[in-house]
Amino acid sequence: MKFIFIGLIKFYRLAISPYTPSTCRFYPSCSEYGLVAFRRFGAIKGAYLTIKRISKCHPLHPGGVDFVPEKTSKHDK
Repeated sequence: MKFIFIGLIKFYRLAISPYTPSTCRFYPSCSEYGLVAFRRFGAIKGAYLTIKRISKCHPLHPGGVDFVPEKTSKHDK
């Protein structure tokens, strides 16, 4: 399932993003964040993290550096 989302992000980056102005408020970009989130956490948590990140993309949020959280095991706590 995560590969469908990764494919959609790659399609966006190749077919849509080059034709829109670069306006991302974050580093890494939202599409890069989404790719890392889906690869690291899978479809459900990757989608949650990506949606949460995209919801911050508005003029009232300062943006900045926002990396995908590291994956921790239950035994690390």
